[in-house]
Amino acid sequence: MVLDEEFYVNITEHMQNLREEILRRNPAEPEFHQAVQEVLDSLAPVIARHPAYARAKLMERISEPERQIIFRVPWVDDAGEVHVNRGFRVEFSSALGPYKGGLRFHPSVNLSIVKFLGFEQVFKNALTGLPIGGAKGGADFDPKGRSDNEIMRFCQSFMTELYRHIGEYTDVPAGDTGVGLREIGYLFGQYKRITNRYETGALTGKGLAWGGARVRTEATGYGAAYFVAEMLAARGDGLEGREVIVSGSGNVAIYAIQKAQALGGRVVACSDSGGYVFDRDGIDLNLLRTIKEVERGRLSEYAERGASGASYVAGRPVWEVPCQVALPCATQNELDGDAARRLVKLGVVAVAEGANMPCTPEAVRVFREANVLFGPGKAANAGGVATSALEMQQNASRDSWTFEYTEERLHRIMRDIHATCFETAAEYGRPGDYVLGANIAGYSRVAEAMLACGVI
Repeated sequence: MVLDEEFYVNITEHMQNLREEILRRNPAEPEFHQAVQEVLDSLAPVIARHPAYARAKLMERISEPERQIIFRVPWVDDAGEVHVNRGFRVEFSSALGPYKGGLRFHPSVNLSIVKFLGFEQVFKNALTGLPIGGAKGGADFDPKGRSDNEIMRFCQSFMTELYRHIGEYTDVPAGDTGVGLREIGYLFGQYKRITNRYETGALTGKGLAWGGARVRTEATGYGAAYFVAEMLAARGDGLEGREVIVSGSGNVAIYAIQKAQALGGRVVACSDSGGYVFDRDGIDLNLLRTIKEVERGRLSEYAERGASGASYVAGRPVWEVPCQVALPCATQNELDGDAARRLVKLGVVAVAEGANMPCTPEAVRVFREANVLFGPGKAANAGGVATSALEMQQNASRDSWTFEYTEERLHRIMRDIHATCFETAAEYGRPGDYVLGANIAGYSRVAEAMLACGVI
């Protein structure tokens, strides 16, 4: 490896100045700061090897979104009362393709969270090897407790502004927290009504009858399970017989449980915002899906209706359950340093992030120092956006693939992502460091595309 020695001497100062400048330009955005810091911590070796990246100010450009859209979303509830929410779409990078990333409807949504998600999406999408850029969006709207008609009116108002910024060659949103098949349907209906075009590629996560892809619902959870299995296989191990815990009990968690079980793991616990359920006989997936997907009930009902070995522990984190494999699949910063140390003591050997940035920086540090296999979200949960890109392919060709073929494509993509991260970490002298491997591989792909296109 040939280094530009003069640049290498100054690299620490360069990275510190870059951190300070990004913080100065983006005040009061802690989630975004955390996401940027996590990537910056990995980049010194690649910038030392490729000083042209620094001279072209690539990281300065990547950390500044190409476009930030904030808009008012007024809507009327069933009682006739007017409400006003705030909508966001942050189009971060189109270096590799049209902007691509989900929409999140949740009261916690603000500019910092949308920017953190969009920034992560840039590198996640790059790791898939598919031609998609990075974006994220959403609104501080809470769909919980709202009627279908109220959600429809909100989605129509949201799309009335958003439609002018999206399209199959421009920006392709998908679902995320609070935005499922129902919401995508309402959004798509308003999009084609306003544009007078049946442009199925303008949104992904659609229903199978109107341009959706098989496996899209399962993809993020399946992908996380595939990734952790690949990490274990690289150490000559596997999921077979391993005790697994999963945080969350929504879409990602349910399908992570399903695939982990199919790969031989014994999933003994999952959680919701109120606590966690422990089932010493292994989670009954059919019961869990009935409660969460069909009845939209609470996880506490599982213990009441499950086998005798099931119990619900209220107000406690699932991270106190002994396991060898942990899959955090709920929300950002849900697993902190104390929880990580507890898991290490309990014998965890592998952790893969099914959610976006669910582990705090301290937790990640604890896992890496303890030699625990750690799959960062930008790699481990890339299955969802990868399958969205496969949906875009099908839409462009007016085609529809079987479940088996689509899942095999997903599995191949996750194997390739793992191989890319694993090989990149080894190339840069840190074998087994998936954080460094994912960050450098994702950044390098975006950087090369940006250099090829000049200063834009």
